[in-house]
Amino acid sequence: MKYLLIILFSLSFRAFAQRIDVLIIGVSHNYANYPKQDFSDIYRKIEKFKPNAFFGEFLSKEDEQNVMDYWCKKDNLNRINILKKNKDIHTKKLSKTIDSLKKLCIQYPENYSFKTDLAHAYYLNQDVSNAHYQYWKVMNHLKNIPDEKLQIYVDQLLSPALDTTGRSMKRLKTSEYALIAFPMMQKMGIKELLPMDCQDFDLNWGASWAAFDAKFETFRKDTTAAFKRELKKKLAKINQGFAKYDSVEKSSPKVTDWLNTNEASLISASGDFYLPEMYDMKNFPKEEMLSKIHWWIMRNEGMCNNVLNSAKKMGHKKVVVIAGANHRKYMQDIFEKMPGVKVRNINQID
Repeated sequence: MKYLLIILFSLSFRAFAQRIDVLIIGVSHNYANYPKQDFSDIYRKIEKFKPNAFFGEFLSKEDEQNVMDYWCKKDNLNRINILKKNKDIHTKKLSKTIDSLKKLCIQYPENYSFKTDLAHAYYLNQDVSNAHYQYWKVMNHLKNIPDEKLQIYVDQLLSPALDTTGRSMKRLKTSEYALIAFPMMQKMGIKELLPMDCQDFDLNWGASWAAFDAKFETFRKDTTAAFKRELKKKLAKINQGFAKYDSVEKSSPKVTDWLNTNEASLISASGDFYLPEMYDMKNFPKEEMLSKIHWWIMRNEGMCNNVLNSAKKMGHKKVVVIAGANHRKYMQDIFEKMPGVKVRNINQID
């Protein structure tokens, strides 16, 4: 009996120890064309949550190296080629170089040349999430305190003006990371942005999308009067939703708050997946649509598993997950079904 109690206590303690609290924030990938945004309430909620880790929509360096192709693979490789021409570091020396530069950044926190060097080494090591974090620190510093000598060094080593496509340095400037994640990470002393993206199924996703589009074009050519009326009504409903989406993006100082509502999630999903009530319309390519949905869910499941596995491995109990708005509802639903996970979106924090 004594040993049974010890075993039960041990199992109970282990289950408690592995519990992970997730705060998920659905975001825009580009805030450039919105009115001036007020993130103060989001910052307050993140601080109240007290996370010990942040996850972003980036591949791990291992996955970046191993996934043969996905939507921005060529862009990332192009960046590496540019940076190697600027200053190459042998692959075998990258790990030690990064460790050395991290120590120098801690020892000399006001030396932004070291942060530039660290960003460069991270990019070469295909650790884009942390390369971006270091580049943002330098970029943010230069924005507040112009320094011609430092700017020249950044341009010579990182060539940010040439990195304009994919998850680029240009895109970073008006991204969710520059405006939400990185400022809070820096304030809270969190030193690394953990990767969570999953691109294992990107080619499947692209193929299913192409197959659906081909059949959908044939579907739309039905000239039956009743069909045309019904389709027009369904498409008008989708367009009404996106008119609301556009209105919020053009007028609201708190776009992110709205992106985390169920209303926004339904509108966003209709852009990729139309309306479920359309699936049973005559000749609608339902099989191809369900294939699209399947691969989208597989990606989101992969992202959730990456968060959970990394958090457990590193002992993180409270984590913030930053994901594109169209991921938020899918990921939250998946997290809710995972044992040992408590999940809330930013609007569910007081």
